[in-house]
Amino acid sequence: MPQRILGVIPARFASTRFPGKALAKLAGKPILQHVYERSVMARYLTDVVIATDDDQIYEAARGFGARVRMTRSDHLSGTDRVAEVASADTASIVVNIQGDEPMIDPGAIDAATLALLDDEDAPMATLKKRIETDEEMANPNVVKVVCDLRGNAIYFSRCTIPYNRGGVDAAYWKHIGLYVYRRDFLLGYSAMPVGPLEQAERLEQLRALENGYRIRVMETDYDSIGVDTPEDLERVTKLHEAILPEL
Repeated sequence: MPQRILGVIPARFASTRFPGKALAKLAGKPILQHVYERSVMARYLTDVVIATDDDQIYEAARGFGARVRMTRSDHLSGTDRVAEVASADTASIVVNIQGDEPMIDPGAIDAATLALLDDEDAPMATLKKRIETDEEMANPNVVKVVCDLRGNAIYFSRCTIPYNRGGVDAAYWKHIGLYVYRRDFLLGYSAMPVGPLEQAERLEQLRALENGYRIRVMETDYDSIGVDTPEDLERVTKLHEAILPEL
């Protein structure tokens, strides 16, 4: 029997830099609608649901035909909101899809999902993209990842890793924040101890590594373009018009 694979898009109205960004319009549609419509194009997702604690987002999502679930308002992270939805679902694999990436690539969702389908022992998977510019390499907001020879994450950092002391032609990788979890692992994730590395880097994915769990990392050409400010929306609008005029 095929596994049930659930995509969850956590969305909230409150945002320090851009309140209501999930409902901001891009090419005549809310950002959240773009995320949803592109997510349902992923081959391996059985279902996609939007998770929110806001009535406006709930009504907007219902308006464009999405399945939507109201969640508690006291969650500390999107991961916790995704876990609440997963706890009431029978899916064995759960994909956490960022609600502020209107140009999300369905193929990237599939690539991360396949990582768990192909590795039955891995509890969690994510993506990486090769860094092409010095600006990205030096930017602490661009999270870097290094992996072992089997494609498992060794470490995530805001610093440039690895340090290239020998001057060799080393590859540098940007972490793409799309996560796929086995349901049981996800439900226990928030209860895991928060370690000093997560506290220092402010990177939630380090919790898995610090508690001894593997994270499979798949390579992708997709580059995440999130909307965190009105200026980001202007930039994404120009890209959307140039690359995806039909959507």
